[in-house]
Amino acid sequence: MSSQKGNISRSRGQKHQNTTAFKNDKYGATVQVKKAKSKIHNGLCQHCKGVLEWKVKYNKYKPLTQPKKCVKCSQKTVRDAYHIICKSCSTQLELCCKCGKKEDIVIPVNSEIDKKEQEEDSHQKKKGDGQHKKDLNDLDSDNDDFDDVDFALGDDDDDEEEDFDSDSGPKKRQKKSVMLPDMSQIKIKD
Repeated sequence: MSSQKGNISRSRGQKHQNTTAFKNDKYGATVQVKKAKSKIHNGLCQHCKGVLEWKVKYNKYKPLTQPKKCVKCSQKTVRDAYHIICKSCSTQLELCCKCGKKEDIVIPVNSEIDKKEQEEDSHQKKKGDGQHKKDLNDLDSDNDDFDDVDFALGDDDDDEEEDFDSDSGPKKRQKKSVMLPDMSQIKIKD
């Protein structure tokens, strides 16, 4: 047992103790760990803020995949993990978003900052999707630089190089309006 019967305090120290502290990014930080570390825990009391920081520090923080329902307004507006009250209800009622108690809020909720974070997240997702295309376009622009050098040397094999460039690079399609023939002028014979 941790203490003798009737004795509240222990007389000895911890028997097994780690020599090195735990590192949640020891083998390289994953995307989930990076997001958890960069998250600002606002709208929380001191105790709840400490709990969430502990979860992040020891790799126990699991983010929400879908919004939860707020216990005050019953709308699906809670977007932060372990929270029970949405940010708007928290600011109106001056409650902690996690425990729901009326205590001193350490970092107040700023709706403008949250909107900027959401916009940045959406921009990063768009950049992530188009990053591969951007890299391919950069490669194409490098090929164009070599074509300019060939022109300066006076090569006459321009047609072959253009065909080669168009085959190796991604094909770009242009939207063209398709002209349909006028069916009123066509005569059909049986």
